[in-house]
Amino acid sequence: MAESQEIELQGHIIDSGIMTQLFDRIMDMGGNFEILTFDVGKKKTDPSYARLKIVAQDKEKLRSILSELHRLGARLPQVQSVHYVPAAGDRNAPREFYTTTNHPTQVRLADEWVPVEEIEMDFLIVVDPAQKKARCTPLGKIRKGDFVVVGEEGVLVSYPDRPRTSSTFEFMHGTVSSERPSETLIAQIAKEILEVHRTGGKIILVGGPAIIHTGADKAVAEMVRKGYINVLFAGNALATHDVEYNLFGTSLGMDIKTGRPVMGGHRHHIYAISEIMRAGSLKSAVEQGILTGGIMYECVKHNVPFVLAGSIRDDGPLPDVIQDTMVAQDEMRKHIPGCKMVLMVATLLHSIAVGNCLPSSVKTVCVDINPASVTKLMDRGTTQAIGIVSDAGTFFPLLAEQIEKQSRGKNRNIL
Repeated sequence: MAESQEIELQGHIIDSGIMTQLFDRIMDMGGNFEILTFDVGKKKTDPSYARLKIVAQDKEKLRSILSELHRLGARLPQVQSVHYVPAAGDRNAPREFYTTTNHPTQVRLADEWVPVEEIEMDFLIVVDPAQKKARCTPLGKIRKGDFVVVGEEGVLVSYPDRPRTSSTFEFMHGTVSSERPSETLIAQIAKEILEVHRTGGKIILVGGPAIIHTGADKAVAEMVRKGYINVLFAGNALATHDVEYNLFGTSLGMDIKTGRPVMGGHRHHIYAISEIMRAGSLKSAVEQGILTGGIMYECVKHNVPFVLAGSIRDDGPLPDVIQDTMVAQDEMRKHIPGCKMVLMVATLLHSIAVGNCLPSSVKTVCVDINPASVTKLMDRGTTQAIGIVSDAGTFFPLLAEQIEKQSRGKNRNIL
């Protein structure tokens, strides 16, 4: 016998594409729907309202469909309080615990909607009924007695509206194309960076070693020096090759200017790591005059924080590299508050890791020479992302040039 349940949505559900996504999810999962009410806002700023009946072949199928629709902001017409169960032990969460999206979320506690703090994707929600508070918590940090939210009753997800003001991230929402790394697009991204910088928001760079290999390091160092990159997330490789280039003029033993291998150059990255180890840290190497240029040098000189997360393939690693990945995650999270824009360039795994930590409202630029990598990054859930299929050596020099031109008052007519 068929099962049904009514749901409702409210907000800018048409121009944000929520209704289209909702219809697709229902039909893709084998369900059906009937539109009971659909009140469309009369003006651009007016919200719309929809009430639908969702039909599925059985209770389990209906529950699965409703779970998907919940993450698009759908809710039951009847307001219910959130259900929570105490954890039986450390890292021992109750079954059927709720897992978060990276969208703004609230829970119903004592007849009040309480915002979930520090929202991240794929976390649990722990509530404090006495204090009327709720926070995102990773599974590994659940402690015995924590009140963990179970099920989706009393949980409200607010799927972000499409930006209402003119923005590169408005008209290029969800776009990936190798035709996009044009001067016009770079100019528009530069304008967004200048606006975030002007309003005091943080800009994070998640960068891979290709930034050094392709000769983009000078442009990135300039952006750090001038305050357009406020935090750097990377691995051992970017920092090591940056140091190698500034000590020996090579990256992985290759002369960056000629693209040719240097005799004995295969040892240079190990020598570079050894020099920093001898100094004690990247900061000490700068203070001692060993490291005199490059991205890491500019980060140290201008107090730009960096988190270097290690991996199993690292050489050395540099003394600044955090080899415990869980500790590295926590260090990255410390720098997320206040972040308004992220540049993810030529590093797939680090970018996915950072993407999981970001609220969906953060503007994101994904750049990689591999189109599949760009698509994967943009599928992490952000609602304001654009993808550029390009190498770092093309992207960053053009970006730094446009930032410089626009900061001096040129190109004022760029959208």
